[in-house]
Amino acid sequence: MSVYHNVLEMIGNTPIVRVQNIDTGPCELYLKLESTNPAGSIKDRIALHMIEAAEARGELAPGATLVEGTAGNTGLGLALVAQAKGYRLVLVIPDKMSREKIFTLKAMGAEVIITRSDVGKGHPEYYQDLAKTVASEIEAEGRRAYFINQFANPDNPDAHERTTGPEMWSQMNHNLDAVVVGVGSSGTITGLSRYFASVAPDLELVLADPEGSILADYIATGQVADDAGGWLVEGIGEDFLPSISDFSRVSTAYSITDRESFEMARLLLEKEGLMGGSSTGTLLAAALRYCRAQSQPKRVLSMVCDTGNRYLSKVYNAYWLREHGLIDGSNHGDLRDLIARPMASRDAVVVGAHENLANAYQRMMLYDISQLPVMDEGQIVGLIDESDILVAVYEDESRFARPVSSAMVTDLEWIDVGATIDELLPIFNRDHVAIVMDEGQFLGLITRIDLLNFLRARANRQ
Repeated sequence: MSVYHNVLEMIGNTPIVRVQNIDTGPCELYLKLESTNPAGSIKDRIALHMIEAAEARGELAPGATLVEGTAGNTGLGLALVAQAKGYRLVLVIPDKMSREKIFTLKAMGAEVIITRSDVGKGHPEYYQDLAKTVASEIEAEGRRAYFINQFANPDNPDAHERTTGPEMWSQMNHNLDAVVVGVGSSGTITGLSRYFASVAPDLELVLADPEGSILADYIATGQVADDAGGWLVEGIGEDFLPSISDFSRVSTAYSITDRESFEMARLLLEKEGLMGGSSTGTLLAAALRYCRAQSQPKRVLSMVCDTGNRYLSKVYNAYWLREHGLIDGSNHGDLRDLIARPMASRDAVVVGAHENLANAYQRMMLYDISQLPVMDEGQIVGLIDESDILVAVYEDESRFARPVSSAMVTDLEWIDVGATIDELLPIFNRDHVAIVMDEGQFLGLITRIDLLNFLRARANRQ
């Protein structure tokens, strides 16, 4: 094991592992663990190279502010390098990114601006356009700013041509038939294309693209669609062609749904012990499709693009996945299908009537919920929410020690499990939640958001 002088020396030289417990057809499938880079993703490579190349050209000097629009991982790589080199860093991030990424960026010292994810390139609030504006505003104030602009920065693919490609080729002992890649800024696929064009011109490049992105369709038709959809996978997929992109050597492209991407990421952890993010699920799904479609054995390489620790609130959160229709909930055909946290599966978060208010408050904070069923001897006897606790303790904080029963609401709205969805609306119109019962047994709560999630999931299935 090497001893490094600083964290930047740890970027690159990531290991490769063979997939052993998932059906790969006649092929051998290998994964390069870019998640082992110090900031947790393949983007560490381009962050270091783009900054050091700009320094070498004299375009970046001490005291400058780095600015970038990013889906998160490039930002984390830039934060790592900026911290090591002493630069101020301002990042513009779309609002669909995981909160773990945002929390980590702020903890690393980056200044984060969150913008809309529902607008396209050319809109002033599109994350790349807004980042360019922020850089211009800093310059206008008389301070030095360097807009990284990974989507048009030639140092981006150069990093992969110089490091990622040679590592892959060397580690695979110059014996590799195909590489499966996703595209965000397109630096990886462009850099690998250039490298393998010289050392292995017959190697196939396969694109893994989220459904909704324009890139898979572009590979198939040569036409750039102007009607990109939306997708939940982070970090890959595009609604335009980055100026640095080179897809000339991409032989095959697979369009992968969000649902399959999230399923594959979870399968990779379950079967191989590798915890990747949502884009890793997209790459694995495409790689498996490619491998299983082959009639002859091939050696295929893809990547674990980043660490799954950044997606605990999404990829590895069954409640979030169920709310977004990415995994199936119950299928009882009654109101049980709308309960997000059922009592039967022990997912319900409850509080005892004789517990103190501090316990109720702490439980709400821990599980990020605003109200709790209050139980006594196995029966629901009330509800308590944030407002109830606030009213109870506002004038005297010592009242946190009082029992939950002293502040709970007992005016409850019961509904039978066999009732129709239509019968929920009058309950919600009275600003209550629906307490679902089955022959005297409490099954769980249904709130407005639970009904909305159920309706959206049902629409997605139609």
